[in-house]
Amino acid sequence: MKNEIKNKKNLKGSALAYALIIMAIVLIILTSMLSYIVSQIKFSANRVEKEKALQIAEAGIYFYRWYLAHETAGKSAQDVENFWQNENPLGVSSSYTQNFSDPEGGIIGEYEIEVQAPSAGSTVAIVESTGWTSKEPQLKRTIQVRFRRPSWSEYAVLANSIMRFGENTEVFGKLHSNCGIRFDGLAHNIISSSVATYDDPDHSGGNEFGVHTHVDPSNGSVGSGFIEEEAPPSLLQDRPDVFEVGRQFPVPTVNFNGLVSDLNFLKSEAQSGNGIYYDNNKCDNKKNAGRHIVLNGTTMTVSIVTDYNNANYSIKKEDCFSNNVSIPQNGIVFVENNIWLEGTVNGRRVTFVAANLIGGETASVYMGMDNLLYTNFDGTDVIGILAQEDIEIVKNSLDDLTIDAALLSQSGRVGRNYYTPFGCSSQSCKDHKGTITINGAMATFLRYGFAYTNGTGYSYRILNFDNNLLYYPPPYFPTGTDYYIDLWEEL
Repeated sequence: MKNEIKNKKNLKGSALAYALIIMAIVLIILTSMLSYIVSQIKFSANRVEKEKALQIAEAGIYFYRWYLAHETAGKSAQDVENFWQNENPLGVSSSYTQNFSDPEGGIIGEYEIEVQAPSAGSTVAIVESTGWTSKEPQLKRTIQVRFRRPSWSEYAVLANSIMRFGENTEVFGKLHSNCGIRFDGLAHNIISSSVATYDDPDHSGGNEFGVHTHVDPSNGSVGSGFIEEEAPPSLLQDRPDVFEVGRQFPVPTVNFNGLVSDLNFLKSEAQSGNGIYYDNNKCDNKKNAGRHIVLNGTTMTVSIVTDYNNANYSIKKEDCFSNNVSIPQNGIVFVENNIWLEGTVNGRRVTFVAANLIGGETASVYMGMDNLLYTNFDGTDVIGILAQEDIEIVKNSLDDLTIDAALLSQSGRVGRNYYTPFGCSSQSCKDHKGTITINGAMATFLRYGFAYTNGTGYSYRILNFDNNLLYYPPPYFPTGTDYYIDLWEEL
């Protein structure tokens, strides 16, 4: 009897122990589940707040874009330079913090903006915007963007006139004309025109597409007359044999007129310590026709041209030599007259300007006596050339000529004259050259050309766009009128 009672007590104790164990297990499971649920709720809430923080940071970026538009849109390069240097723009000297409001719920967070202003001669501004919510201010997200004004050096070729690119022309880079383009070479990037159709002046017939070709897709030959397939109402063909990336038209025009004010700005910058200014005073009472500049790495030799041949632009006489003149780094060499330019640069970023702003004949730049070369192709060396009128390759240019530079003609053209004598019928008297290679960019007001339809001039034209010019154009090179975002990343 006593054993039975003892066994019953043991059974009750065991049951209680099992019950406690089960309850403990259930409690642990419930606690774990509750902790998991709470953590998930908190994680979800944090995700929502982090997403809001990102959106608030983006709002800061778009606020700054609006701010730049109101402060700089349509202004000259000089006005924009003054804005960054003298008008204490938001976020530059100290961070700028602003509340962010939900239209339905009032203030829900803040963003803080920090800005790296463009360096001298550049248009690139780096803007960082950090956003957070009032509910979770420790959860911050930061966006960095690059703002820039598009430069005139962004195209392999940019033109304000009807253009024709013949066979044996190869272009690596964007090509645009405010008028029509006939392209019979090979383009590795977009070709665009601001007109839908135009009348090609090189042949009779109706209007053809704003960007068209005379290359026969079946055999690669180039026709000389009107091409029905390249004119409305025909459907536009892709033609990857000519336009590897495609063609676009009509697109907005690029305004060349604003370059006048840019020339005045460049002159004032050169005179105020950001470069070298050369006037058009006489040399020992001899005529001053311009400056002959030979680049020698980090220095240059500068002389005054006292006489030159108006027919072929070769120098007859020069005097008043200045040797070992330091090439201004990130600066301007402004000549109030013509420039003859050649040589090699090493470790210098410089812009050469030929412009007569005090009255008289407009100024041009003459090249081709020798190559114009970079030593480095990593952006360390950059040459910009801006001519009030023409950038002209002289008659006695190198048979195979290389130019490393961004070329810009304000009112004339980039090209080379027709030098075959009238009445010439034999190869011996015709003007034949080999290959001209331009590594950089080219902008021309009038129709460009280094070759002619009778096969004279440079037989091969290679136009390579220098990608370094996209973000680091030549110092003080003219730009567009508006800032836009071209790089976005979260830090």
